[in-house]
Amino acid sequence: MGTKKFIFKKLIEITLLFFIILTVLFFLFRAAPGDPVSRMIDPTLTPEDIQHLIAQLGLDEPAWKQYFIYIKNFFAGNMGYSFHYGEPVSNIILERMPCTILLFTTSTLLAAFVGVLLGKISAWKQGTGLDNFLSISALVCHTLFIPWFALLILWALAYKVGWFPLGGIISPELWIQDTSIIVKVMDVVHHMFLPLLTLFIIHLGSYLLLMRSSMLSVLREDYIITARAKGLSDKIIRNKHAAKNAALPVITSVGLSLAFSINGGALTEQIFTWPGIGRELIFAVSNNDYPLAQACFLLITAVVLIANLIVDLLYAYLDPRISY
Repeated sequence: MGTKKFIFKKLIEITLLFFIILTVLFFLFRAAPGDPVSRMIDPTLTPEDIQHLIAQLGLDEPAWKQYFIYIKNFFAGNMGYSFHYGEPVSNIILERMPCTILLFTTSTLLAAFVGVLLGKISAWKQGTGLDNFLSISALVCHTLFIPWFALLILWALAYKVGWFPLGGIISPELWIQDTSIIVKVMDVVHHMFLPLLTLFIIHLGSYLLLMRSSMLSVLREDYIITARAKGLSDKIIRNKHAAKNAALPVITSVGLSLAFSINGGALTEQIFTWPGIGRELIFAVSNNDYPLAQACFLLITAVVLIANLIVDLLYAYLDPRISY
């Protein structure tokens, strides 16, 4: 099977799976307890006003009819209006997405880079004190409970010491002033440091352990023994021959991590009041804001499915033994 044929086949599979998930999500939200109207009703509204509000939201129709209306609007590029904000869902997502991408892409790539570097060193020094220290440290990082760890860092470095802000992404009073772009960028970095540090430490352990395990497996391969027999230096064998192939599972993990990061690591964003998609997702689900919650989940679905395809293609590029 050629690469083009493989991509075409995968795109068909992705499309079918996407619409299956879309359908499940649509009916799942409407089967959940609670309703958005009860959270929006003003006590002064009359029963007629309440019925009019329900009709405006399109919730007076049967679920199957709402579904077909939603599909029709979806193909027209309309994902609906948020029940809470009264704005197009697409506008809300576009507004929140840059914050999520900035934080989680940075933390994932940084953790992967350091994890791969330390993982290959740990595997190369297997059984030594350095290997034991790195492995135990990575295991501790990997098993940390994210909400507890995030709150601990926030309490220690923001509340007690006061080195960093307690939350948010900017200092409003700074941005309304006529300050330079460098000052504003540094303000964002200052706010981002604690959530970035939290995610970096949490992800670092998994990448280090994955790279170490993969590297140990590769070091037993025949071509590594051949490279040693040729008299190649340890540095060349480790970095050019072993590490490249050992990094393949890490690439898969990074690709999927970047995809799932679109949901913003909801708890992390909530704790640090980071204005991303994850925090918005928690709000939408809690308030039965169907259009907004569905759009967030569909965005995650689309990115994960596409990330899988990209990872498959990267595998073939990095490993000549794999072909489609």
